[in-house]
Amino acid sequence: MLTVSRPTPSHFGIFAKDPQRLVDFYTRVFGLTVTDRGRGRTFPVDLIFMSASPDQHHQLVIAGGRPEEATFSTVMQISFVVPSIQSMRDIRRLALEQGATQMRGLNHGNALSIYFSDPEGNTVEVYIDTPFYVAQPHGDPLDLDKSDEELMRETEAICRADPTFMPLDEWRARFLKAAPAA
Repeated sequence: MLTVSRPTPSHFGIFAKDPQRLVDFYTRVFGLTVTDRGRGRTFPVDLIFMSASPDQHHQLVIAGGRPEEATFSTVMQISFVVPSIQSMRDIRRLALEQGATQMRGLNHGNALSIYFSDPEGNTVEVYIDTPFYVAQPHGDPLDLDKSDEELMRETEAICRADPTFMPLDEWRARFLKAAPAA
């Protein structure tokens, strides 16, 4: 069971034209596990539940019923945190092999991110946090062909040049001080 002290975002669902195609994409690219599937009783569409964690039954739900004539996705973005810059490189390669398009990288200062479109045009973000804070939105080009060390040196320099810069631990302390009591 997941333990939380206040309302916490935990999962998301997206409508799909071809649910199995998206299930294949997210299981192959992100290694998600299908935990359940079936047709909803009160929400009568096919639902496929997936998770990367045994602590959460589902973190992503693919729902059938997106009309074929839908010309764009209403999903702003689906974000996945990964353990390393190398993981981002690996996922970039897998995603492209599995039909992702519009691959682009951004250095947000507080995170390094790649963005791409899944096979149905939903925007996906893959990111790793950095130990820095700068006010958002912030986006400089990100070149994952550089070494991890070079990327982190470049990121720290970009952040320190921003007047809103602070170490992430300082930002976290301010967040906790301003957060409502549980």
